[in-house]
Order: sequence, then structure tokens, then C-alpha cells
Amino acid sequence: MIDKGLDQQGFIAREGSLDRVPALFGPLVEAARQGIADTFGPDRLHSAYLYGSIPRGTARPGRSDLDLLLALHRPPTPADRADADALEAALDAAHPVVDGGGILLADTATLLGELERYDLGWFTACLCTPLLGPDLAERLPRYRPTSLLARETNGDLALALPRWRASTADPRALNRGISRRLVRTAFTLVMPRWGGWTSDLTASAEIAGGYYPERAGQLRTAARVALDPTGDPELRRMFTEDLGPWLAAEYTAVHGVKAPRP
Repeated sequence: MIDKGLDQQGFIAREGSLDRVPALFGPLVEAARQGIADTFGPDRLHSAYLYGSIPRGTARPGRSDLDLLLALHRPPTPADRADADALEAALDAAHPVVDGGGILLADTATLLGELERYDLGWFTACLCTPLLGPDLAERLPRYRPTSLLARETNGDLALALPRWRASTADPRALNRGISRRLVRTAFTLVMPRWGGWTSDLTASAEIAGGYYPERAGQLRTAARVALDPTGDPELRRMFTEDLGPWLAAEYTAVHGVKAPRP
């Protein structure tokens, strides 16, 4: 039987757990927990979450990254961002088991608000594993793989295309980020039809390719680059000038456009 990432009631099951963290990544997670507590403290921090391959138990030493979400009591400031960047750099330098990482910052009002209910709220409740503090998932609804969820998570792909074309970021990192977003967007495009959830990029590409066989090869390539990135400019061109524009147009036609953000 295919695992579609749902619980017995048909809601998307929370995908990660601290129990699934591979032993090799345990010291990193503990260092992150302590670093977050020491850096932000209870005056700024409401709660912290781990997400991505590490809490899913699929992290690859030296290739996976450390992904964290910090929920603050108030909207993040430039000082908060600077502290997060410094912590991120320190963790990366001290733990070669990961290849970089990222710390997302958001305030609790935003994470719990109506505008983000089917984007950052869903992300927190379903894709994030509690690391510190009270779990915001207890104040959020349960989610099904609906068209509304698809629209609000990835219905803004068209806005990303001009930024990707103009970016001067490291080509390898850029292709990695673009390919991840494209595969995830392709999956959520078909998610309501497939009737489930997965964060596995290889599986996501195969599932989406099953509904759009003419794009299956490009999606497999994108999934491959997402896991083993390369700075090949031809791949970036394919992503931003062919696969990306097609995907953005098809997404709008099927699910509509994500609600505008301020």
C-alpha cells in the first residue's frame, strides 16, 4: 500500500519527529537547541522548530542542510536577522555533518493569522518538528491535501521567476534552490488529485510526472539537481525559461493565484 502521508482521518500527518533524527546529527540538533535558547532567550523566542530531512530521518551526512523556524513574540527585526545569520554560520562551521542551512524567522501572530493559515500555518503544523517552547500546531487546524492548500503554498511561482533570472547568487546554490521549489510546486499542483502528501523530492517528481508525462524528464532532472546540485547554466535556463513558466501558468489555471502578501 502506498503511504500518502495521511492519518486515519485523512488529514496530513506531521512528518517529522525528534525520534527520527539520525544519531550522527544528534549533536548538531542539541547545539542548535542550546544556541537558539542562548541567542534569543524567552523575551524574544516563543518556540523553535526543526524541519527538512533531519527530523524526517532521511538526512545525508555532508549533503543535507539544517533547517530551522523560529517563532518570535513580535515581528523580526534586522537585529533578529543578524543574530540568526550568525548562529546559522556558527552551527555550519562547527558541524561538517551538514552542508549549510537556513533559519526562518516569523512572529506568532503571522504564523497563526488567517492570511498564512494555509501556508506558514500549515508548514508549522505539518512540516515542522517542535524543538523548543510551546507547539503552535495546537492552535492551528488540521489540513487535507486540497486545492486551497495547493494555491496558498505555491500559487506564487510566477513571482519567483524574474528574481531567479536576475540573481547573481552562487550558481550551484541557486540551481539547488530553484530545483527544489519547482519539484515541490509540481507536486502540489497534482497533490489534490493524488490525494496525499510527501516531502520526498524524488517521489514528488515521479508523482507529478505521472500526471504530466511530457514534463516527467525535466522533473526527474530537477529532483536530481535538488539532491546533488550543479551550477550548470543550461539547467538554470531550462528551469527559468521552460519548466518554470509552464508550471506557473498551469498552476494558475488549475488552482488560481496565491492571496497577495503585504
